[in-house]
Amino acid sequence: MDVPLWLALLCIGVLGVKLIRPPWWLITVLLLGGYLIADSLLAPVINSLVE
Repeated sequence: MDVPLWLALLCIGVLGVKLIRPPWWLITVLLLGGYLIADSLLAPVINSLVE
């Protein structure tokens, strides 16, 4: 069974929010920070560290 990546991430995110109950400002900061870093000059550096 092939599950799309976006669906798997959405399920993990929903479960994480329900189980861990982080504050909403922390969720917003992580999502916005990840979006901004992915589109910055640091993206190639982070990509090389991940691989």
